[in-house]
Amino acid sequence: MIAYAVTFAFTCFGAALLMNFWKVATSKDLGDRILALDTMFINAIAVMVLYGLAIGTEMYFEAAMIIAMLGFISTVAYARFVLRGNIIE
Repeated sequence: MIAYAVTFAFTCFGAALLMNFWKVATSKDLGDRILALDTMFINAIAVMVLYGLAIGTEMYFEAAMIIAMLGFISTVAYARFVLRGNIIE
């Protein structure tokens, strides 16, 4: 039963990643692109955790934590760039 749930979750998160990629590629507003990229990071974390759950290893959970940190830092950097025009003061 858990295999069906993991397969369904993979399908849902894969579709969400494709929709986010479409928004990044076609959006005219920079804020929408930043939000879509942040959502792509969240979906990538979920896919990595699901893959680790599916194959039964803990290595992917650690990789998901690294991606979470990178996603947070990149979102803050993009937001600072939009607000101020530079990232480092």
